[in-house]
Amino acid sequence: MSTTKTLSFKHVSYLWDDAKAAELAGDEVALLVYRSNLLGADLRLTNYGGGNTSCKAMAKDPLTGEETEVMWVKGSGGDLASMKRSGLAALYVDRLRALKNIYRGIEHEDEMVALFNHCIYDLDSKAPSIDTPLHGFLPFKHIDHLHPDAAIAIAAAKDGKRITQDLFNGTIGWVEWQRPGFDLGLQLKQCLDENPDIRGIMLGSHGLFTWGDTAYESYINTLEVIERCAAYLEEHTGNKGPVFGGEKLAALPEAARREQAAALAPVLRGFCSSKQQMIGHFTDDERVLQFINSNDLDRLAPLGTSCPDHFLRTKISPLVLKLAPNEDLSNVAALKEKLAPEFEAYRQMYTEYYESCKRSNSPAIRDTNPVVILYPGVGMFTFAKDKQTARVAAEFYTNAINVMRGAEAVSEYTSLPRQEAFDIEYWLLEEAKLQRMPKPRPLSGRIALVTGSAGGIGKAIAKKFADEGACVIVNDNDAGRLEKAKEEFQKQYGKDVFATAQLDVTQSDDITNAYKVAALAFGGADIVVNCAGLSISKPIEEHTSADWDLLYDVLVKGQFMVTQAGVDIMRKQGLGGDVLNIVSKNALVSGPNNAGYGSAKAAQLHLSRLNAAELGKDHIRVNVVNPDAVIGDSKIWEGAWAEGRAKAYGVKVEELPAFYAKRTLLNEIITAEDIANACFAFTGGLLNKSTGNVLNVDGGVAMAFVR
Repeated sequence: MSTTKTLSFKHVSYLWDDAKAAELAGDEVALLVYRSNLLGADLRLTNYGGGNTSCKAMAKDPLTGEETEVMWVKGSGGDLASMKRSGLAALYVDRLRALKNIYRGIEHEDEMVALFNHCIYDLDSKAPSIDTPLHGFLPFKHIDHLHPDAAIAIAAAKDGKRITQDLFNGTIGWVEWQRPGFDLGLQLKQCLDENPDIRGIMLGSHGLFTWGDTAYESYINTLEVIERCAAYLEEHTGNKGPVFGGEKLAALPEAARREQAAALAPVLRGFCSSKQQMIGHFTDDERVLQFINSNDLDRLAPLGTSCPDHFLRTKISPLVLKLAPNEDLSNVAALKEKLAPEFEAYRQMYTEYYESCKRSNSPAIRDTNPVVILYPGVGMFTFAKDKQTARVAAEFYTNAINVMRGAEAVSEYTSLPRQEAFDIEYWLLEEAKLQRMPKPRPLSGRIALVTGSAGGIGKAIAKKFADEGACVIVNDNDAGRLEKAKEEFQKQYGKDVFATAQLDVTQSDDITNAYKVAALAFGGADIVVNCAGLSISKPIEEHTSADWDLLYDVLVKGQFMVTQAGVDIMRKQGLGGDVLNIVSKNALVSGPNNAGYGSAKAAQLHLSRLNAAELGKDHIRVNVVNPDAVIGDSKIWEGAWAEGRAKAYGVKVEELPAFYAKRTLLNEIITAEDIANACFAFTGGLLNKSTGNVLNVDGGVAMAFVR
């Protein structure tokens, strides 16, 4: 097979670097990884975690020392964009193909997956995926199996087979929809045997197989086929009339969309978390808006998706809200009353779908809540167990929208039959994969806003929460400090764990905006940690009213306003929550030169008690952590405060850590991480029935004992 070397494409990205490939020459597996990363980098070619690639090459058999043909193929659960050599499964080709001799038919094909392990060449391999035989039974050295929207649009069209034949003049084969597995691999081989000159195969409603004799030939062949599909769709878009039947309603302006989404997200999150606490994602991408605002939405949305990868992550169909784009969302009780029947109807629909399609050995019904929620005029929400899964679900449903747009442009969109969809969603092999997933971390599914979290104690708390599975809103009133923290969190955790907001706790607009960031990024807030602070140490005669106002504005009023706004979010969700106030041993201990700071800390402590007494009915716990002398990376200890305390105690500034440690019962220096651990103790699940408590983390200061 030969392909034309095309370096310029309109609908896909040509990323091949000849110099880089030359460095890998002679190592077919390295070239496979390189090609896979390039394909995965362009979401128009395949989606996150979707598709698989392979190569076949000769290698020395470790048992006989003889050359044997080995196939390296993307292993189970990997992602092409980030895949490394360790993400591949390596199998003896002859052993894999010999499994045909014991294959008992399509009713028993799932049992073949366990037999792949008897074909393993490299014992350190990733587990082989269900798609392994689809690559193994084809003879080509390099093979790409992708899920490009442009190809699936044709594959999911009512006339997809005819369009494929006409578009490629018979050089692309066609295999009707069938669940991936051993039998589909045999069908691919049969299609090739009957059409030996084809350059690829279209899988009905599923995706595309393309190949080449070298890594580069396979790459170019893949791009050319997808480019042709995309160009065909572009040429025909509009021929049948407006896309999706034209616009039924206009989207709100962007700012208004974001306002509505931020107001609604916590309420939706509460409904979607009736079985398990979920994390949300919101998008108002133009492609999404075109679909949800269209005349065809009500016809197409219930059909669901076609590609198995899309369907597994988005459920059988989305929930389309009946709210007006500019709906008044201020009356939360009325809003919940309006939404409750919609969620109940969806849960009933999903239950009926399960009951009508289940088989004798089907796994138990899973969460009946929707994953995808469409709000015409505003955007799309997705909810899942973590941010990455919610974000990827949104990406997959956007892929499904692209597929529907393309299929409708050239023919008529067709989705998977309900039974076929169910057999994939509740496939025993998929269930086994779910059961192998790691146990959730203690704070998985929870969202924390920690004030002053760009440094010091606040940053330590935010990192501890992120380490334990939470999503965090990192914030500070210092833009430069916040930017440095953003870079640090991005490097350590990645984009799906945190969001940032400029936040001065004395400014109500900043507080409102920070919670909007939380709602749009993750769906709401469950944990509020009031950590932002400052210290002023002066004798009473030197203390000014401006000093006093600043201390009380930040420490007391700031704590009150941040808590008040957080409680509003928590009540919308109806999931309870935690408020943690980082106070001080100074709330309990009298010391010199400390009238303003100490009294403000005492006010913080009593405000915490008052909030705990009031919010128990909402299952919102309010607790206090009292640190003392936490010096590392804290702005409190910069400049005048440290000098003031050193002067008050008659020591040098550099002697303060040792001085504070020696006056404690345990003779310990207290770190920011110690305070973070105390916060986790309150929120990690073991103290869920504790509220109104004070936990001293000060090394033991007898005068600060609460009782």
